[in-house]
Amino acid sequence: MLEEIEFHRLAKLRLEVDEPEDLESYGRLYAYNKTFDRITTKTERPLQPVDRIKYNTTTSDDPIIQQLAAKDTATVYTTDVILSVLMTAPRSVIPWDIVIVREGNKLFLDKRDGGPFDTVTVNENASDPPQDPAPPNPNNPTEKAPEVPSINSATSLSLEATYINQYFGFQSVVETPPPPPVDLAKPNPFYGPDETEPLASCGYRYRVFDLGITEDEDLKICVRTEVDAYLPGQGNPAEGHGLTTIRALNEFDPRAPGAGGAPRLAAKLAKWTVQSILAGAEQMKIGYVSRANPRDNTRHVILSTASMRPVDFAAQLNVSLANGWGIVRTVTDLCMKMPEGKYVLVKDPNRPVIRLYAVPFTAFTGDDDDEEVPASDAEDEP
Repeated sequence: MLEEIEFHRLAKLRLEVDEPEDLESYGRLYAYNKTFDRITTKTERPLQPVDRIKYNTTTSDDPIIQQLAAKDTATVYTTDVILSVLMTAPRSVIPWDIVIVREGNKLFLDKRDGGPFDTVTVNENASDPPQDPAPPNPNNPTEKAPEVPSINSATSLSLEATYINQYFGFQSVVETPPPPPVDLAKPNPFYGPDETEPLASCGYRYRVFDLGITEDEDLKICVRTEVDAYLPGQGNPAEGHGLTTIRALNEFDPRAPGAGGAPRLAAKLAKWTVQSILAGAEQMKIGYVSRANPRDNTRHVILSTASMRPVDFAAQLNVSLANGWGIVRTVTDLCMKMPEGKYVLVKDPNRPVIRLYAVPFTAFTGDDDDEEVPASDAEDEP
């Protein structure tokens, strides 16, 4: 372990950052379906499973980021999903980890495959958040086997929330003109010629933010940001007008065993709002989705949709972008003092602190991932 920082110290950091520079845009955007704004509890719609391809490629595997890094575009490279977790770190309760690779004078912030960045959290800030059953005791093979995870366990709820978010985003856009789809400057960089499934509506905007404190300091961060659709009649989406992000909040039975009481959404909403601001989205659409039957986690209905401006919503949530950038700058400075190599930034599972560890270069690259967990945290892995 190299460093430990408590959340109360992170919360005091500040860095004002100017508007970013847009580098390149990729992908195809469909129009948001405005009829979803008129859904009410009396005219609820079924949530439909829709098969579309949407990529969640980590930073180092992104061919565009590799090209930009080869041109020395910035010092730090990452994605909006990873960066938003770091910028809202003091709100997080459940553990997460960011893999950081230092190559020369560059930093790459990555996620682990199958790690916490691939699913949506549920009730993270509840006073009694949902729990998974205890794992079997390896020291007592005769002990009664743990209960089978219910549909309201932490893992089940997280998977449910993840596919609800995907389906709502896919369902709430217009794929058949009018209005027509809008192609950004270049096609989706992750969609190979062998793919047969249709692509989801998605635009990638590669943007550079200047983290320098003085005019002479050259410290920039390149972020791959995402938008999910465009709003018709707001101007040319290819020029950044009318862009929107789409998310869904799912309701389930808060009285069910393991459900964790009433929903507490602070961490999740903060991350989504920061992602929307990083991407330059003018609006954020949030669908409210509920189970059709509290005991069935496979069928859902859309109850309504809310619209908000991300910057205004951040103010309502008391999310400070300046504080977020201060955290990013502090972690960057910390890692730039270290020699070349691989590191992992871990949110402690039980305490409001983040820790930076040095790990072998082979960590998180193959089947031996579990053996590479920092020793002091191995017992606390969720």
